[in-house]
Amino acid sequence: MRGYWQDAEATAAAFDSEGWYRTGDVAVMDAAGFVRFKDRKHELIISGGLNIYPSEVERVLAAHPNVREVAVVGYPDDRWADR
Repeated sequence: MRGYWQDAEATAAAFDSEGWYRTGDVAVMDAAGFVRFKDRKHELIISGGLNIYPSEVERVLAAHPNVREVAVVGYPDDRWADR
């Protein structure tokens, strides 16, 4: 990736001083060298002062036998938005 389309500010924020792209993903590597993504730091949802990671909610919903696929995203709310 060279950058965000017509968004120099977002491009500058996404790359470090050595040119590495910072995804905001949180991952771990096991002893065998396999990488497992745990969370998306940049998708943190703050609701009523609580930090909610989408992957935590997705994990619970996906455990239900009637759920095949799941994706959780934040949505602005006038009542619960942190100001």
